[in-house]
Amino acid sequence: MRTLTSDLLALLLIALFGVLGLKVHDAVDELAVLGTGVKDAGGAVTSGFGEAGEAVSGAPVVGDELGDALGEAGEATGGPVEEAGREGEEAVHDLALLLGLLVFLLPTGVYLWQVAPRRLRQARTLNEASRALSGELTPARRQALAMRAAFGLPFGRLLRHTPDPIGDLVKDRYDPLLEALYEDAELRAP
Repeated sequence: MRTLTSDLLALLLIALFGVLGLKVHDAVDELAVLGTGVKDAGGAVTSGFGEAGEAVSGAPVVGDELGDALGEAGEATGGPVEEAGREGEEAVHDLALLLGLLVFLLPTGVYLWQVAPRRLRQARTLNEASRALSGELTPARRQALAMRAAFGLPFGRLLRHTPDPIGDLVKDRYDPLLEALYEDAELRAP
């Protein structure tokens, strides 16, 4: 139960870090509206000068030259502004992605760096204990395991299962000792 609770807590924390990362990404990504506004303003300048140039291009004598000049002026002034807005918009999207990933990956990485080695050690220990304690519980095996419990486990653990661990061993009452042994190995007694 303790292991299951710990694993569920780890999954919940990782999910929480993921949600926080998404929230940061979305909040920063909303700042892209500034770049969009600059881009739209540059586009408006370009199109405004272009429309003005089209309007005067039909005028006699200087119309075509004035229309071309206005179009070029629109491109020269609005084009760089529009490009700066587009670059700003992309930079904000990139920053939002980077910050969102950092908010998710840094705490997740630190948490897993702290927890994963301990959990892997525990899994390895449980597998080893399971292999060592598996097999048919013949009378001789029960006695050997009970002796292992009586001589190897701390008395506090033994006393939770029996008031007289050594007396139980001498009188062939192995069940409380085996329960203590399996509890110590974090396994369910057969």
